[in-house]
Amino acid sequence: MKAGFLEKLIERLGRIGPEEVQNYFLRLAQEKGFLETVFNAIQEGIIVTDSKGRITYLNEAACGLFGLEGGDVIGKRLDERIRGLDWESLTKSGGPVSHDMEIFYPQNRFVNFYIVPLMIESRGSVGGIGLSAVTSAEADDSARPGLTLPATGEQVGHVMILRDITESRRTAQQTIESERLNALTLLAAGVAHEIGNPLNSLHIHLQLMERGVQKLDDGAKADLQQSIDVARSEVNRLDSIVTQFLRAIRPSRPQLRPENINTIVEEAVRFFTPEIQDRDIVVEQELRSDLPLLQLDRDQMKQAFYNVIKNSLEAMKRYGTLHIHTDLDDTHVLIRFVDTGGGMSAENLSRVFEPYFTTKPSGTGLGLLIVRRIVREHGGELSIESGQDKGLTLTIRLPYIDKRIRMLEAGEARDQRSEVRNQ
Repeated sequence: MKAGFLEKLIERLGRIGPEEVQNYFLRLAQEKGFLETVFNAIQEGIIVTDSKGRITYLNEAACGLFGLEGGDVIGKRLDERIRGLDWESLTKSGGPVSHDMEIFYPQNRFVNFYIVPLMIESRGSVGGIGLSAVTSAEADDSARPGLTLPATGEQVGHVMILRDITESRRTAQQTIESERLNALTLLAAGVAHEIGNPLNSLHIHLQLMERGVQKLDDGAKADLQQSIDVARSEVNRLDSIVTQFLRAIRPSRPQLRPENINTIVEEAVRFFTPEIQDRDIVVEQELRSDLPLLQLDRDQMKQAFYNVIKNSLEAMKRYGTLHIHTDLDDTHVLIRFVDTGGGMSAENLSRVFEPYFTTKPSGTGLGLLIVRRIVREHGGELSIESGQDKGLTLTIRLPYIDKRIRMLEAGEARDQRSEVRNQ
């Protein structure tokens, strides 16, 4: 559509006949279809609203980001269709706004919102009316001495451009986590030396004290033995914390062998049988029988499952249910743990992999950090879904296909050989 086409059309409305009007409308419809095709080809989401925040247009990328159906949301308020979006705070400034947000439906993503007011420009004549968006450059210029914006009328809406920044955010998070682990690794050697040696000394002296207790009379013996037992319990607890700390940060190359993942799951569950029976917890195992063998370090993967199951058992009350499900997709074996515990809030869920962050009174905050390290060293992925008082779902995805080659179709192979010969 040429610049000024609408202005010229408005000027000539009183002088054109019905047939010419019909031709103009057909041309407008063609231009509208062309623009919609262009906008739907753009990877960034685009949403246009009126002055009251009602949706007047959105492209396919925006529908995909929020799980919306285009025909169902036109005319509806944006903040009603996107729960948690504070529309008033995003638009109250009157100028362009850039803001990052985390969305959880239909997928967990990070999205950058760039919102620009949509204004009606007025230059004093009917032919001078036009629609424009106030850009950030214009907003900056308006504050400079000697520069003025064109006269504007009322604000008629907003244009919102949505950019998926999930990968860049995750890359940044992984960089930060790597730096944290490097710092913890440097600290680990000192911790192991400074705490490990005194612990060994305490173990030895407790054994000597226990031998001396045997020579006492029964009354004094009982009291002293109880104190020794308490001291040994605390020493063992401290030793366990140090061990978990070192496991969480010390690099260890997995020893890979073909393993049946279902067997490892069953062994991990059997380890907790006394606690499961004592608390009347139900463990449902739905293990797919035709899973391929995976290249795993059996001990490391069992340790990962121990930590996941332990967390689930501690999160559930008596008579809770833990469902363990294994399945298969085109490239990965999936191991899913679903418990009926108290779940996690969105705020706690975002911090769950931080070292020492825990919601349990006596937790170390290292269990899930260990799980994720082990899964990543096996080339896998770990995801957690939860809500306050809605239980927790932890999914581990382990690859079973190593895609190092791609088979070419016969025609494609001939074309590539021909190109090589002609070089």
